Amino acid sequence: MKRLKLFPKIFIYTLFLMLMIALLASGMFYLLAPIFASDNPLNPGTAGNIFPAEVPRNEEVTQAILGSLPYTMGMCVLISLISAFFFSKAITKPIKHIVDTTFSMTILKKDAKCMVQSADEIGLLSESINKLYSKLLQTIENLEHEKEQVAEVERQKIDFLRMALHELKTPVTALNAILDNMVMGIGKYKDYNAYLPLCKERSEQIAGMIIEILDTSKLGTSIDTEPSTTFDATALLLPLCEQYQLIAQANGMIFKMVLLNQFPVCLPPKMISKAISNIFANAVAYTIPGGTISVYFDNRNLVIENECLPIPSEHLKKIFEPFYRPDYARNKKDGGNGLGLYIVASILNYLDLPYSFYPMKEPVGMRFTISL
Repeated sequence: MKRLKLFPKIFIYTLFLMLMIALLASGMFYLLAPIFASDNPLNPGTAGNIFPAEVPRNEEVTQAILGSLPYTMGMCVLISLISAFFFSKAITKPIKHIVDTTFSMTILKKDAKCMVQSADEIGLLSESINKLYSKLLQTIENLEHEKEQVAEVERQKIDFLRMALHELKTPVTALNAILDNMVMGIGKYKDYNAYLPLCKERSEQIAGMIIEILDTSKLGTSIDTEPSTTFDATALLLPLCEQYQLIAQANGMIFKMVLLNQFPVCLPPKMISKAISNIFANAVAYTIPGGTISVYFDNRNLVIENECLPIPSEHLKKIFEPFYRPDYARNKKDGGNGLGLYIVASILNYLDLPYSFYPMKEPVGMRFTISL
């Protein structure tokens, strides 16, 4: 009996109960009907004497009951079978539906859903299962999204470190070659006074690259976490603009800024300051002599424009990659380390700030836009 499924169990229990009721009703009818059909139901006995009461029975009624008993019992059995079948089916159908649906949920079918057809306990159970499964799917989706993000971050870190090692290899190799030639006194490298300053310059270049690589590798990690605070963006931009304005003027460029009196934002101040500072440095480095650098607000957008040679589309697609320097205008001597715009993109992506970098037609140059 323990191995039977729910439908046979309910069917057998219901059938047994209905047959017992039918048998009991038939037995009671067989016992009582002849008595109530008799004209002298009780015989009190002789006056003055006490005798046991005898229950008279109407033989005709008894025979009639006995004759119809097989038919009545057959009808009772048939009605019990039909009633037990439909009753068991009505009880087990929603439960079987829940079982089938939950089995589909175990293999994570997204369209699996219990049909809520009533407001009783089974209906409430179906609704609760649907809500639970919906939350489970949402949690799994969030976990998969986070897993993909973590995998992407790890891949980017590996690629970044690989490129960083490649970038460091060249200046270190060149420095070692110069020092080896100086030690062995080969040719022009005997002139220590000429090549020691060059070695110092190369070592400072390597040290600067290492510092930038370390700072970049910490972006978005717990080491570099900074809470967001509400502050005036204009107050943050003014000292940055003044700093690069002096650099631009020293290089024969024009630095224009049109800033609002108040521009409140809620961001990590140091991180957004680093990003904007790198954009300014990039603009000053590649603006043509006598060109103009403009900084202004356009609604909620910070716009930084500089007159320069527009970056071709094939290079613009890769401009935010680490250590990327287009050959036409950037090189390792005067084009930096190729980390400036990569740091900018990393910070803005971490802060979830939309940005764009595209060529201008009038005046000819590049425009960087950040939605604050």
